[in-house]
Amino acid sequence: MTPQRTLDVSGLPDFEISSEAPLWWGQLFLAFIEGSLFCILIAMYFYIRLSMDMWPPPGVQLFGELAPALCVVLLIASCAGSYLASQAAQRDDRGGMIRGLVINLVLAVAALAFRTLNWTHWNFTWRSTAYGSITWSILFLHTLDVVADLIFTLVLLILVAIGRHSPRQRLGVHVDSIVWYFLVAIWIPLYVTVFWGPHLVGAPQ
Repeated sequence: MTPQRTLDVSGLPDFEISSEAPLWWGQLFLAFIEGSLFCILIAMYFYIRLSMDMWPPPGVQLFGELAPALCVVLLIASCAGSYLASQAAQRDDRGGMIRGLVINLVLAVAALAFRTLNWTHWNFTWRSTAYGSITWSILFLHTLDVVADLIFTLVLLILVAIGRHSPRQRLGVHVDSIVWYFLVAIWIPLYVTVFWGPHLVGAPQ
């Protein structure tokens, strides 16, 4: 009878705050799944657009360009805070984590403010037309993801600020950066679709 082999893992740390952590990979693959959903929405947008003689439909008020552009700039800039927090988490630098998370939150909330400002000028709803439905779906789902992650970031900031920065919380800060990079990266093609889509493809002949 072959003796059973055992592997001694008692010397391994409970948490690995790096890209080798299972939670890091789990979050990365979750981003791929969510990214597939947003890609489907982009495909739906252009599928519907190609079936219409006029896009947007008559009476739809086109978006201003400044607020959406500022939103993109602020979201990209907020990645710097997320990166600083992630690097600080690996070094167990409590002050660095707090600074990075604050930068991330402030810039992201400012970006959402510009997005909300833009929404107030829309004269259509998700029930108005197919254009309204797909446009609102893209903006609503992405905003929902952003708000959910910002709540998670705020919780991490509170925990670290009150002195709870054990490896468990530090791993959360590190993994949170992956989520935020994804949300910012996927917004770029979504932004192009929603705000430049009406000008990218001509009406069907």
